[in-house]
This record gives sequence, C-alpha cells and structure tokens, in this order.
Amino acid sequence: MITRRSVVKGFLSAGIGIPTAGVLASCATGQQLPGQAFVGTQKPLVVPDILTGEMRNGVRSFDLGLQRGVSNFFDGVDTPTLGINGAYLGPTLRIRVGETVQMNVANNIGQSSTLHWHGFHLPARADGGPHQVIRQGQTWSPQFTVKQRASMFWYHSHMVPRTGPQVYQGLAGLIYVEDERSGNLGLAQEYGIDDVPIVLQDRRFGSDGRFEYGTLMHDRMLGMKGDTLLVNGTVNPHFVAKTDTLRLRFLNGSNSRMYKLGFSDRRSFYQISSDGGLLASPVEMISITLGPAERADIIVDLSDGRPVMLKSSTPSFGGMMGGGMMGGGMMGGGMMGGGMMGGGQTNFDVLDIRPDEGRKRAIVQSGTLENLEFPDPTIAVKTRKFTLGMGMMMGGGEMTINGRSMDMNRVDETVRIGTKEVWIIENPTMIPHPFHIHDVQFRILDRNGSPPLPGETGLKDTVVVPPRERVRLLLQFADYADPDRPYMYHCHNLEHEDAGMMGQFTVVS
Repeated sequence: MITRRSVVKGFLSAGIGIPTAGVLASCATGQQLPGQAFVGTQKPLVVPDILTGEMRNGVRSFDLGLQRGVSNFFDGVDTPTLGINGAYLGPTLRIRVGETVQMNVANNIGQSSTLHWHGFHLPARADGGPHQVIRQGQTWSPQFTVKQRASMFWYHSHMVPRTGPQVYQGLAGLIYVEDERSGNLGLAQEYGIDDVPIVLQDRRFGSDGRFEYGTLMHDRMLGMKGDTLLVNGTVNPHFVAKTDTLRLRFLNGSNSRMYKLGFSDRRSFYQISSDGGLLASPVEMISITLGPAERADIIVDLSDGRPVMLKSSTPSFGGMMGGGMMGGGMMGGGMMGGGMMGGGQTNFDVLDIRPDEGRKRAIVQSGTLENLEFPDPTIAVKTRKFTLGMGMMMGGGEMTINGRSMDMNRVDETVRIGTKEVWIIENPTMIPHPFHIHDVQFRILDRNGSPPLPGETGLKDTVVVPPRERVRLLLQFADYADPDRPYMYHCHNLEHEDAGMMGQFTVVS
C-alpha cells in the first residue's frame, strides 16, 4: 500500500527532494496530475503570428514589447504568463541574410530582463546576454547585420539568474532567416500551411491553473520538467495538412527536457537542417532527438492520406545522435532514463496530423541542399577543454565549468579574432547537458573519437553532451572584437545555467 511516508522515504532515498502534497496525493490515488486534469478535447494548432518589421532609413526595424498577460491553455482556466507582443511567447520574425536589423525591445513585465538572439553571429553589445539588461520601463535597441545562413533561430530571456523562470513563463519566440539560395530549392515555405513551426515546451500546472516552477529539489538539480506538453502554446493540438509534403521546423524550447520525436506508424522522414542552416543533403530517419535549444527541420510525406500522430518519448543514452538519435544504453531506463530525467510524464502525443482531402501534391525534394566545407581541425590555432560539473548531485556544491561557477565580473577565456579553435566539451556527470556557445555556429568534429552522424554534420550552436562523453567542436571567430563585452558559453538546461554552469569569453584583435 502506498502511503505518504513510503513515498517521501522513496524520494529522499533517491536524493530528489519531497514532492508537494498535491503530487503525493496523485501518486497515492493514481489520479491525474493537476495539469493533466485540465486537458480536454483537441484544439487546432496555434501558429505564431509572423512579423516582417518596418523599413526605416534602410534598416528593418521590429518593435517588441515584453509584457504580462493571461493565457487560457485550458478552457475556462486563467494562467498568468509572460509574452512578447502578446500574452504568451512572441511572434515569428522574418528577416533576410545581409539586411541590417534593429530590435526595439521595451520591457513592461515589472522586473529586469534581457532578450538574446540565440544562434546569431553579431557584436557582443547586441547579443542580449546577461550584460545587456533591460530594466523595467526601459527600451533597448540593438542593431546588427544578419550574417547567417538560412535557418530558424530564436530569441529568449537570458536574465541570469532568472532565465529559467522567465522563459518558463513565456519570454521566447522564433526567427526565420531566409536567403535567395534556400528560396530556390523548392522547399516548402508557405508559413503556417506547408512550413509549420513547432515549439515544444513542457509545463507543470497547479490545481489553480497557474504554472508551477522550481518547487522541488529535483527541479533545481536536474532541471525543470512538466507533465503537460505545450506546442506553440497549444495543449493537445491537431493540424489539418493541406499539402502532401509538410515541413516541420522544430525548436526544443523546454527548460531541460529532451524529446525523441517520431511518428505513430513509424513512417520515415527527412531531416534537412540543424541549428544554423541546411544540411548538405536530406537525411532519412524514423526518429530525431532534440536537446533544449536545438532546432531541426524535417520533411514528412503525407501523400498516403492517412492521419498520423507525431509522438515524443524520453531518449536514452548509449550510442549517440543522428537518424534514430540516442539509442538505448547507459541511461536506457530506471531512475535516470525514465524517472529522474522524465519528470513524471515521459511520453507525449505531440501533434495529430490530419491530411486534408483536397491537399496539394507532394513537392519533389532536392538531393543537394547546401555546400558545406569539410571541417579541418588542423587549421585550429588553439585547443581548449571545458569540463562540466554538478556538485549539487552530491548533495551540495555548485554547477560549474572547469571547476568554476559563473562570475559576471570574470572573463574565463580570451580568443583572437580571425582564428579557428577546437573546443573539447567533457561531461563526467550522470546526466546529459546541452552546451551552447554564443556568437558562433560550430561544426562537430567527433564524439569520443567517432565521427558525428549525418543529422548533426551541419552548422550548430548547441550540442548535447551525454554522460561520459567527450565532444570536439571546431569554431571560427570573425568580424567582431570587443575586449570589454563578453559572450557566454553554458549548459542550456536553464536551471543549470542559472545555478552557475556558464562561463564568459571575449574576442580581441
């Protein structure tokens, strides 16, 4: 018989803190968790509004307002949220390579915040990291030239140590970067019709419908996980596909959860891009795993006309990533695979896709997408090593990189403009960490000496480093030097980032 005493004893023995009374009641009676109890019938997938900005003196300008709001994720239930130009999340910004853009960000949420342009190569003063604070009532207007390849990027709060709660409440949005080459490949690009953004976020709700955040020691140690999945802010969504070929652009916008995505009938699909741009050619797979902050575009064929469910499970770690990424292995179940990592709910129905009877025919997929140079580590002028640490896993201590916790007044690394370097990321801890580097798109050289699989051979700004793995990256530092303003590198598990698993580097002439 399950009692409060036995449940509390089990949580304490696992070292993951005592759950709230509401969660204990659910465990003891088999009832649904609070958020799950609200879930009703399916709703149409919400697609974020798309903004192209206004041209002002040759500069594409966007006016973005950080604001408080109330969202109705469930019928008749009000949830206080944060948003950008709306109650929850922000609009998708559409910009082109080579343009100069200005982001006018007004803060009206009642507390200081920032807005970071995740994945962008830009001056440190415009990065939107923890040094570019926007105080309540102020407006920050960074300007920069778009020097990316066509892909989907995103923007989000980076207000350390409040990045986790601010993103959790809704301060995030997407950016589509386009160029002439990608537009001529015949890829689906009708926004919201055959080119659909998919922002994945798990959330935990209290019995009053409010978000619950960081209520357990488990949340602080391993990262915040919820029992309810939001897809573009929609609970239990469906999508009517009006084309045989559907392009889904995934962002893992969760604080810490990883998703292994695939279709209910195990149909194959093609990955065509990673974080920073198109792959050299499409990669066929049946599942894809994304860590927090990672993005990927896939093309799925719906010409058979059969409805299909996009599903997610918790990945296990043993092999590594790529087509069918993150196969079974050292974390394939038990406490780490399905318990401590899972945050309760581990499997989700993501999106019910319903092909429309009058849909357009399939688009012929190009065999060549992008010209990618082979990454050559012999031209690197320096090799640096970064070891991730979790003192908290042992009952105390801090989150660290190379034994040091984040200090806003300390620059950890200095790199020279115009050079290439190899960075080695080592993870001796028991859980995976998504490692993000500001300013650059890097190439993965190898994992424990083995080449990366095809799905991760493109441009990346975030890389998942599983337990006991050593990943080598090739980075190039160009265009922007600033000895006074640093960029960040950090774990993109937002609770780890806020707890100190972050460092700073400057680029100098």
